[in-house]
Amino acid sequence: MKLDALRHLDLDERQVRIYRALLKLGPASIRDVAAEAGINRGSAYETLKQLATKGVVSYFPKGRRRVFQAEDPERLMSLAESKQQALNLAVEQLRNDIIPALKQTQTTFSPGNVRFYEGDDGVELVLRDLLECAGRDPERGYSVISTRSLREHLYRPFPNFTRQRIERGIRVRVLAVGAGGDDAEFAERKWLPAGEGTDASYIAIYPPKVAMITLAAQNYPVVVIIDSQAIALTQQLMFDTLWGLL
Repeated sequence: MKLDALRHLDLDERQVRIYRALLKLGPASIRDVAAEAGINRGSAYETLKQLATKGVVSYFPKGRRRVFQAEDPERLMSLAESKQQALNLAVEQLRNDIIPALKQTQTTFSPGNVRFYEGDDGVELVLRDLLECAGRDPERGYSVISTRSLREHLYRPFPNFTRQRIERGIRVRVLAVGAGGDDAEFAERKWLPAGEGTDASYIAIYPPKVAMITLAAQNYPVVVIIDSQAIALTQQLMFDTLWGLL
């Protein structure tokens, strides 16, 4: 039986063991619960108190001792629903109040708006960021300038990127430098001639961000992401102008 979901209810392994022991025993003393769960008595008592606070364990006096019993497992569903409601409320507060208020205090531009990454992990981060940001407005999508020499390396760390883009209905316009490039759904492509000095590069424009990828020695990817509405819109303007001329 998989119990991983219980961790999302803030129930750790010891609490789960105690709860399952109580379900098996029925009403039981601390000593019996500890023995059944394989936990020392002091730890068992502290865990039982934590479970009682969560409402999945209750107790009643029997003489000078306390007898503990597990609440019906359906109580776990109530815990999950309460946690989900609280999370939904937190999401709404973040979206409508907290994030807008924090953005008002954010500086327009700082060195933190430029991020550097290396290797395939950096490339994958850019591609996933593209899906996340462009997915908010799939029809608008994003724009790309890509050289032939980089294309063979681009999707190495994220081979199902194109499939995920298509599944989300995200559109892309590509200015391909040099021949090649595969046709795909929701994609438009135009070509630019590649000169002798054309180096490997990939530029993705998805306002308010611009991502740039190139290859260092031994085809090692180097990534820069600029998070600036002004820069992104300027790059978009230049892209749109060039696109219209081709």
